[in-house]
Amino acid sequence: MQILNAQSMRNRQYDLPPLDQLEAFEAAARHLSFTKAADELALTQSAVSRQVAALEAFYGTPLFQRLHRALRLSDAGQLLQRTVVDVLQRLHQASGQLRGEQRAKTVVVTTTAGFAGLWLIPRLAGFAASRPEVDVRISASNTLINLDRDGVDVAIRYHSQEGAGVDSHRLFGDSFVPVCSPRLLRDKSRPLKRPEDLRLHCLLHMDYGPGPGTELLEWPPWLRAMNLEGLKPARVLHFSQYDQVVQAAVAGQGVALGRLPLIGDLLRQRKLVLPFKKSVMSPRAYYVLQSGASRRKPEVREFLEWLLAEAAADAAA
Repeated sequence: MQILNAQSMRNRQYDLPPLDQLEAFEAAARHLSFTKAADELALTQSAVSRQVAALEAFYGTPLFQRLHRALRLSDAGQLLQRTVVDVLQRLHQASGQLRGEQRAKTVVVTTTAGFAGLWLIPRLAGFAASRPEVDVRISASNTLINLDRDGVDVAIRYHSQEGAGVDSHRLFGDSFVPVCSPRLLRDKSRPLKRPEDLRLHCLLHMDYGPGPGTELLEWPPWLRAMNLEGLKPARVLHFSQYDQVVQAAVAGQGVALGRLPLIGDLLRQRKLVLPFKKSVMSPRAYYVLQSGASRRKPEVREFLEWLLAEAAADAAA
């Protein structure tokens, strides 16, 4: 029987001691106390001591210096501690992920910060109420990513129809119209009754950066449509995110180029108003794309159905 066990040991791919011995050693090394390690592991002090002794016999070297009422790691113990801590932490993380995959239903969504903050997040409570077991995780970024490679289920992107691709679903189009706070509209010292009156006000800009189509999202196309290409406002404020532009408008800091329907809720709540109702349609729209891997996840299908229904209801409103 002993010969068979030795042969079996030689055939094993990894020459490792039992996991309970490594756990006992890690706890003792962390506390530098067999007694405290025993309390943590719900064992007796003698049981921890025996497991550590068995581990020392396995490696053929002492792992602790046993001093009077104290423990100190030997050089070999310090080396083993670093390795064991790393391995046990990795196993702990992997166990959590595996258990989480079995329990949790997740939908990972990527979209722009403006769309997430102004349109999607205010509506998520409705989806959460109907699907409380589904964990929706939103990544707000203007960076285009590979859905399958980066583990993302759904992308909501602002594209032309050609750029969105044949596998996408159109949510809604986009139009631009100036908006401001009701307080700013009531300011009689700076009237805001005609588009030409914008010269008296601060215009709020978003810096979209270089890229095809980004010029369509800024003030010049709207001013050009109103035959006001040469208009010079009183001043200009620049922001890096569209939701910042909108919040500045709500705070009365200037006039923003509102994007419908992203600001629809703010208009209905009268936090923003339309000084004049001359809008310009965008050649782009919001499209939904789905990763190949997520097509097997029923929770993603449910999220997409809810998303399209919300967009349809918003269009009807």
